[in-house]
Amino acid sequence: MKLICIGRNYTEHIKELDNEKPSDPVVFLKPDTSILLKKQPFFIPDFSDDVHYEVEVLVKINKVGKHIAKKFAHKYYDQIGLGIDFTARDLQSKLKAKGLPWEKAKAFDGAAVIGDWLPKSDFENMDEIHFSLHKNDTVVQSGNTRLMLWKIDELIEYVSKYFTLKIGDIIFTGTPSGVGKVIANDKLKGYIEDKQLFSITVK
Repeated sequence: MKLICIGRNYTEHIKELDNEKPSDPVVFLKPDTSILLKKQPFFIPDFSDDVHYEVEVLVKINKVGKHIAKKFAHKYYDQIGLGIDFTARDLQSKLKAKGLPWEKAKAFDGAAVIGDWLPKSDFENMDEIHFSLHKNDTVVQSGNTRLMLWKIDELIEYVSKYFTLKIGDIIFTGTPSGVGKVIANDKLKGYIEDKQLFSITVK
């Protein structure tokens, strides 16, 4: 099982971090050890003073595929979820400045929240899914999959050129604007439409 993450997939998030708009999806991986265990709090790691939340729509792969054409991509998943890509922003900035990989800032233990899953059949259109993140009962991120630079099926096509997709693999599809720092005792809740898919406490 692998976690395949997409960066810079929402224009407003690109702007808020002062990044360049990419010509192709930005792809990075998280190991399965980065998954935050169910019902466990998120512990801010001691190597960072600036960990940010990034809420994202997730796609769970349900069959093995390689070089998947966009027109067939919808056959490779039947569940949609929501999660958080926690990022040690201070560490990431240092790594980026040196042209180094991001893994230490993105793939540390507990850096991937995976909430509950919903059947794809619950949605009429994969490109019209609203989602949000609430921090201490205040909405801090609000997005819609229609605003993705690369939609879900396009991401599956692109990623499968480089990685064989296997059953259980999860794609993090990118985060909208509104990312921000977490501090101890924050409570984070994620929603797709009006359904809460995760709730975690920061320690």
